Amino acid sequence: MRFFKDLSLSAFTAGFVAVLVGFTSSVAIVFQAAQAFGATPEMIASWMWALGLGMGLASMLPSLWLRKPVMIAWSTPGAAVLATAGAGYGMGEAVGAFIVCALLITLSGATGLFERVMNKIPMAIASALLAGVLARFGLSAFTAAQTALPLVLLMLATYLLGKRLVPRYAVPLTLLVAIVYVALRGQLAWSSVHFSLAMPVFVMPVFTWQAAVSLALPLFVVTMASQNLPGVAAIRAAGYDMPISKLITMSGLVTLVFAPFGGYAFNLSAITAAICMGREAHEDPARRYTAAVSCGAIYVVIGLFGAAVTGLLTAFPKELVAAIAGLALLGTIGGGLAAAVRDESHREAALITFLVTLSGVTIAGIGSAFWGVVAGALALAIQQFGKKAVASKDIAPACKIKQDTRAAERAAGKTS
Repeated sequence: MRFFKDLSLSAFTAGFVAVLVGFTSSVAIVFQAAQAFGATPEMIASWMWALGLGMGLASMLPSLWLRKPVMIAWSTPGAAVLATAGAGYGMGEAVGAFIVCALLITLSGATGLFERVMNKIPMAIASALLAGVLARFGLSAFTAAQTALPLVLLMLATYLLGKRLVPRYAVPLTLLVAIVYVALRGQLAWSSVHFSLAMPVFVMPVFTWQAAVSLALPLFVVTMASQNLPGVAAIRAAGYDMPISKLITMSGLVTLVFAPFGGYAFNLSAITAAICMGREAHEDPARRYTAAVSCGAIYVVIGLFGAAVTGLLTAFPKELVAAIAGLALLGTIGGGLAAAVRDESHREAALITFLVTLSGVTIAGIGSAFWGVVAGALALAIQQFGKKAVASKDIAPACKIKQDTRAAERAAGKTS
């Protein structure tokens, strides 16, 4: 099978790091969202089953089909919205709202509306958006030194030496050294690991206009603006040409299928996608899909063994997770910033996008990723108002890597 020929240690490690970062950074918010609707422990386990299988299958199968790293995640800002707006609603009404949100996501993908909007965003703005989203993880890697200085210094030194001696395996080596270090110091919380199969719990949906307005619409808006928007930016910044509308439609249909079991909203990933789409996953862009497939397979295991794997992943110290995420994303952050400021005519607008996105500001319940694009687009419009339009290919879709050019790339690499 071609997948096993293309698979490498660095790609599998990238998939594992993506799961580790994506899961541990937001699973607590998902628990809070479920509890806001009065979920029982069995229902919470069902949410993990639905979210794990939904993310896993929706990442793994398209990646194998397209031979490109398709990364689907749960909506973290969506979970935050549900956790705060869920008071007063039962689980049946919540499931009804999930289904309404799923239909809206599917509609935005099937009509091509979302992709047409993304096609209007200049590459500099899209790159700045991605850099702003990821830079917060880069900062967290070093702020973790306030509470775990020896661990962070050890990981940084290992990473730098790895980049110098074995660049392809710098991240796996750093993760291994960090795990050994915390294990020897007794800092792994193994007591939270309990092995048991997760069982799905079906909840009959209840449709009310109050839940549609208070839950479904905010969930849809933040998922599209704060998750899918930077998700598309991550895909295009990495140079992949993917059927965006079809992927958005797929995420909506997956949400529709898993909604009665707790799969509240699925979307394109940005942060974990950047880990699996970067050079650290594999030097050859055509083989990075194996990182996404590995990530998807681990998510499926999480779904099947919900409580056990949740305990296993959350057993790692938060400083280790923050540091490995930041180090794994350094290359992507640098590439995003370089692309953002390359064109002088777009530079200030791109910097505004980057800074607003990095600020983490939330207005009207919508996260900084959306407002960063709005601010950058307004800045660019003001700067270019009245100027004669110049034909340009500097839009996000122009940044593409044709996956069938591996031989040419390798030949170019030999002559450089």
